[in-house]
Amino acid sequence: MAPETKEKKEGSGSENVRPQSTRKKKALGWIEWLRGLLFVVYELLFQRIAASHLENPMPLPPVNHLTCIVTGSTSGIGREIARKLAEAGAHVVMAVRNTKAANELIKKWQEDWAGKGLPLNIEVMELDLLSLDSVVRFADAWNARAGPLHVLINNAGIFSICEPQKFSKDGYEEHMQVNHLAPALLSILLLPSLIRGSPSRIVNVNSIIHYTGFVDSEDMNVVSGKRKYRSLVGYSGSKLAQVMFTSVLQKRLPAEAGINALCVSPGIVQTNVARDLPKFIQGAYHLIPYLIFTPEEGSRSTLFAATDPQVQEYCEMLKADEWPVCAYLSQDCRPMNPSEESHDLETSYKVWEKTLELIGLPTDAVERLIEGEEVECKFGKPKD
Repeated sequence: MAPETKEKKEGSGSENVRPQSTRKKKALGWIEWLRGLLFVVYELLFQRIAASHLENPMPLPPVNHLTCIVTGSTSGIGREIARKLAEAGAHVVMAVRNTKAANELIKKWQEDWAGKGLPLNIEVMELDLLSLDSVVRFADAWNARAGPLHVLINNAGIFSICEPQKFSKDGYEEHMQVNHLAPALLSILLLPSLIRGSPSRIVNVNSIIHYTGFVDSEDMNVVSGKRKYRSLVGYSGSKLAQVMFTSVLQKRLPAEAGINALCVSPGIVQTNVARDLPKFIQGAYHLIPYLIFTPEEGSRSTLFAATDPQVQEYCEMLKADEWPVCAYLSQDCRPMNPSEESHDLETSYKVWEKTLELIGLPTDAVERLIEGEEVECKFGKPKD
């Protein structure tokens, strides 16, 4: 597996030194946005052809040695990911808001699995990504077990179709919090457990729609009025922020920690998100539904990222200073280049710093946790 190369190398230099500022960009130009949209359309039309070499369901190697946390695992591709990993022998933790629904799923899965092997090793823990206090409580509870974590799959996400802008109780735009800020906080706080599980991975389920995204590090909640808020703006921006943050995180994780972070695209999966897309894409959803992936098909790239032994080598290759973005796997389980916007290393570092500020962590949180020190977060503390 080898990364696609770019002729133009951006952001070269030390991982702790950002490039000098140039003129501030306020939004994507219409040509850039159209190019991103065309990429999404291309994915829609040809993803099934590109992934025709993949089996469905995807066969997995024995993973009895793995402990995996999967967020948002009561529906969609998250449900398929959790079930397939458990059936392959992994210890799976369903990190979900609706614990009752998760326990009902486990009961059904155990019944369906009866007679095929040992009972599924799967459990439920409560996690509400709309509450950063909940994220801290989850991480504290898991780290207190002092056991290993081999794979963290940040799958949970929202796309509030055609709805007005909403904010979490923490004060952040909901797309940005659920799709980026909360998973970023969870990933950093679980570093002690990921070190114990080394070699380990952080797999962020992203979206090809990040190609149409733009992030202003000074206006991540899209409240300044410089851009008109739409649900697509919130969603695509949050997914782009996730790629940028993951790129910096991967560079900051030392090789001796044995942790790698990457993003994956599940493809265009059969959901209700089409209602917020341009009219001609909506038409494609209705006229050619056989091109759209089922949740089972959409889970394949994440399962591959979580279990394939070459992924670790691929991530390490892209730690080179001259390559500014994290490893990114496409819906057909092959390396791909994320958007041109995500290659902006200066903005990526700004998004990194702003993210740490918003989630209440010090700027040196990763380095201190890697060294075994404790880090205090402003969230998760008892209320006075």
